[in-house]
Amino acid sequence: MAGETEIDPSAPPMRAVGIRTQFGPNVIHDNLDFTVNQGEIVGLVGGSGSGKSVLMNTMLGLKEPEGGTIEYFGRDRNALAPEVRRKINNGMGVLFQGGALFSSLTVRQNIMVPMRENTDISQGLMRELADMKIHMVGLPPESAVLYPSDLSGGMKKRAGLARALALDPKLLFLDEPTAGLDPVGANAFDELILGLREAMDLTVLMVTHDLDSLYHICDRIAVLVDKRIPIADSLAVVSQYDHPWVKEYFGGPRSRAAIAAKETQSRETG
Repeated sequence: MAGETEIDPSAPPMRAVGIRTQFGPNVIHDNLDFTVNQGEIVGLVGGSGSGKSVLMNTMLGLKEPEGGTIEYFGRDRNALAPEVRRKINNGMGVLFQGGALFSSLTVRQNIMVPMRENTDISQGLMRELADMKIHMVGLPPESAVLYPSDLSGGMKKRAGLARALALDPKLLFLDEPTAGLDPVGANAFDELILGLREAMDLTVLMVTHDLDSLYHICDRIAVLVDKRIPIADSLAVVSQYDHPWVKEYFGGPRSRAAIAAKETQSRETG
């Protein structure tokens, strides 16, 4: 069957419909529906082992689901013509937990990897673009020639983000982006994501446990429980959802502290 050559730019950039994933007899998701809308930052939360990263990988195309479909801009991903799917894939950037940098390559060389694999631009232009991405994520120019082993945890995150932005994506996936960062570094990373969303017109899906990030930068929060996403809405709505895990997660002391910090920030900026 010939692949689809047209997408609907007005449709949500990504949608999961009736997704079922499993590893052997272990079912991770069952009849899961989830939509990521244009221009929003969505936080995906759920308990340990609920399958958040598996869902992200499924939506990225790194894992094929056992049932259901993934839609890109209103079209079944598997029905798209190869050149259309390739173009959409190049419009996605992903920051894996820990950065996932190639240890034998410098920061600049890491950022150039997706350019080398997916474009035919010159080596000199690749270097210029890589250095531009380094600047965009707030790393000093001299970090271009450093290796991952030379970087702090926060710098590794930013270097990984620079590589995720190498091809100027419109969809950005972040897997626990602030894990391991101190509160100051995590807040700075959140501010960076907000600024990049505005500057690059990004749509962001963020897997996170960081309550501060959820309160600070997410337009919607999707809750993954019982193998599905029963609710994906504003923080005010989600935090009142009647489910034991949701009540524990959003009603605990850490959540109350995050709410207080958010209210204090709103008063100071308002």
